[in-house]
Amino acid sequence: MGNGEALFLDEPTSGLDPQSRRGLWEVIERLREEGKTVFLTTHYLDEAERLCDRVAIMDEGRIIALGRPKDLIAEHFQEKALEIPLAGLDDVTFFEDLPGVARIQRDEDVVTLYTQDLAQTFLALSRLSEAWGISLRNMVVREATLEDVFLRLTGRRIRD
Repeated sequence: MGNGEALFLDEPTSGLDPQSRRGLWEVIERLREEGKTVFLTTHYLDEAERLCDRVAIMDEGRIIALGRPKDLIAEHFQEKALEIPLAGLDDVTFFEDLPGVARIQRDEDVVTLYTQDLAQTFLALSRLSEAWGISLRNMVVREATLEDVFLRLTGRRIRD
């Protein structure tokens, strides 16, 4: 690899094991610290969120969002995300009636509730979990991510 001012990387971590992927992230971060410009294409939005100063989200060959990762997230999400593993529960529409829930996203055996009032949603969820037969033991509360932004803007899952 040369020592130019700019480096273009196309899906550099695709197919790498987690340890090698993290190692390459460190190399990219070091190049940025040295003042190099790194252009990165990736389907891994966690990677883009961590490594990129600016992100262009593309859909069907068009840029649909452009900006700093934190700014894009803040622009499209004020909600927190509650991820609840579900086993054998087909209908999740009743989650929409919980206080504070702005929308829900179902992904195989996990439902994500996007809530504007985490405390109120969690309280109602904990009261009703036993009646619904839902275990909250493995529930995860997290901030919104670039992947959430992509899903909101495109309305579908990330395609490899």
